[in-house]
Amino acid sequence: MPGGGAVAPDRTGLTVLVLGCDGSWPGPGGAGSGYLVRSPGAAVLLDAGPGVLSNLQCLGDPTSLTAVVVSHAHPDHWSDLPVLATYVRLGLGRRELPVLAPADVPPRVPLGSSSPVVWDLVGDGDRRVVGDQVLTFSATDHPGTTLAVRVDGAGRSMGYSADSGPGWGLDRLGRGLDLALCEATFTVAEEGTARHLSGRQAGGLARRAGVGTLVVTHRWPTCDATVVRDEASAAFGGPVGQAVIGEELTV
Repeated sequence: MPGGGAVAPDRTGLTVLVLGCDGSWPGPGGAGSGYLVRSPGAAVLLDAGPGVLSNLQCLGDPTSLTAVVVSHAHPDHWSDLPVLATYVRLGLGRRELPVLAPADVPPRVPLGSSSPVVWDLVGDGDRRVVGDQVLTFSATDHPGTTLAVRVDGAGRSMGYSADSGPGWGLDRLGRGLDLALCEATFTVAEEGTARHLSGRQAGGLARRAGVGTLVVTHRWPTCDATVVRDEASAAFGGPVGQAVIGEELTV
């Protein structure tokens, strides 16, 4: 996998490494949602979709993961969590792996009695301190309880939309985010087919929230990445990035 660094905290500032970015299902050679957020005092995995653990190990053993966040109960955002838990317990010998998630996630995830996962249930408006990162959660417009998260660390701020329809906005995470990683699942032509955002909708939400840098993600593998990005850029009013596995984003 392209990219650099390690699983350990990043001593240089707040960074995000894309481990998986496909929406709803992984495309050929792809992976579901997974983003490693590193700061000088923490390494937090946002979501653990299919294929994320394999890409995580390309950086080295994930011995320094501080915590995992699971945004919601859809398996394309958590299906690698059971195997990550097995690896942490058997391969690394760790007794605990903190996992922050909405209350409807734990009943869906098959874990044995000896699992190292320690659940920390979070909801809309909750805040948690993980190392030197402050995580603030916001319920989005998506089936079940789905939580976007704002991460503040090393003097910078980033927002991760998780999954959402247009009934929620990035401004719920606070205006002026330095970086927003926002789902843009499909193009304008697919708007209304599912409770997700198009590139156009994601760009508009980011512009209204005063986001500094917008990177779109969670694209359906059957949708044209260039079209999604270009529609987002037109609505945002500036250049927009399209998440790619192995890409490291400096917040």
